[in-house]
Amino acid sequence: MHDAASWAVRLGGDQFLTQVLHRSYAIVSTDGTDTGSLLSWDDLNSIVATHRMEPPRLRLSQDGETIPLGRYSAPITNRRGVTWNRVHPAELHARLAEGASLVVDAIDEIHSPIRAAAEALERFFGTPVQTNAYASWTEREGFGRHWDDHDVVVVQQHGAKRWRLWEPTRTAPTFRDVESPEEPDGEPVADVVLTPGDVLYLPRGWWHAVTADQGTESLHLTFGLVTHTGASLINWLADQMHADTVMRLDIPRHAESAAKSTYLEALRTAMLAALSDPKLIDRWAGSVDTTHFGRPAPSLPYVAELPPRREIAVRLTAARAEITTDITAGTVTLAAAGTEWEFAQQVTPALRALLAGEPVTIGDLADAAGLEVKDVAGVLTVLIKGQGACVVKAAP
Repeated sequence: MHDAASWAVRLGGDQFLTQVLHRSYAIVSTDGTDTGSLLSWDDLNSIVATHRMEPPRLRLSQDGETIPLGRYSAPITNRRGVTWNRVHPAELHARLAEGASLVVDAIDEIHSPIRAAAEALERFFGTPVQTNAYASWTEREGFGRHWDDHDVVVVQQHGAKRWRLWEPTRTAPTFRDVESPEEPDGEPVADVVLTPGDVLYLPRGWWHAVTADQGTESLHLTFGLVTHTGASLINWLADQMHADTVMRLDIPRHAESAAKSTYLEALRTAMLAALSDPKLIDRWAGSVDTTHFGRPAPSLPYVAELPPRREIAVRLTAARAEITTDITAGTVTLAAAGTEWEFAQQVTPALRALLAGEPVTIGDLADAAGLEVKDVAGVLTVLIKGQGACVVKAAP
């Protein structure tokens, strides 16, 4: 499940987006199908051993409380006086055996297969994604019963994990809210065990308690989806409306009541007019998609320009880029990472191949568009300088 098409098939495609997303939990079982692992125990060992893993990147939690860093690491100071905390394996093992859960935040930033899966989910859902890894060894709860302020896609990697689910006690709760959800009463509405490859989708606000109580260690990934609410839309719209004079005027806080009323009426009229646009949500979606920087990456060793060599592989790093074609002008525009690039319409097939997000060679892009390799390399050089594409495998 490293590409958007695979995720779409696994989750149910458009039917999932229109009938499940933000509405209710969903469980997708492997049914014995080998879905492959994104993170092995060896991978996790290597990550902990070769990175400077301190909170919040690495943390331990038990019974809803964060375990102090000093209980599983020791301070190390190099000859230049720089100090950091290095994980102490024996103490780490002891805390985990006692019932702590291990968490690696944003593991998609440091492990390529998970990064690829997160990018694919970004393309499918149309929102940024952060991935955390969770490992547990006992039936003690690492975090207690709680709810998240964002939707999650959970993918079990190894062992088994029990999830008990309760419906939200507050509709669409948010991180910054005027009220906190009350604890749910009664038995859970679902009590399920995830095994390797199983997927659980859980909307924000759903209470859950998670334990490794199946007699085996457990490792799973949680892909967190960034939340977009009505408040997000209004904030975006307010920025867009600075073209309207009333939005730029000073608030008349010291004026007479009549002047304040006149100001508010003008503000209300402008806002209602903007909200009356039937394409407003589409405009907002296009804006946030094409201005999001995605997961930028360097293109070393090519710091000045991309050599015109067929075997060099590239991919688009902005997962929610868009292209538009102006047939009259004979041009195509790629909008990504807050920048727009205009090219001759002949480049369109190459740009569409890049939109898939998978690595593709310069030669294949040239063949798809019927262009010379040097011309495609020139286009890619422009994108790389704007952080719209990156080299993923330098040529030997």
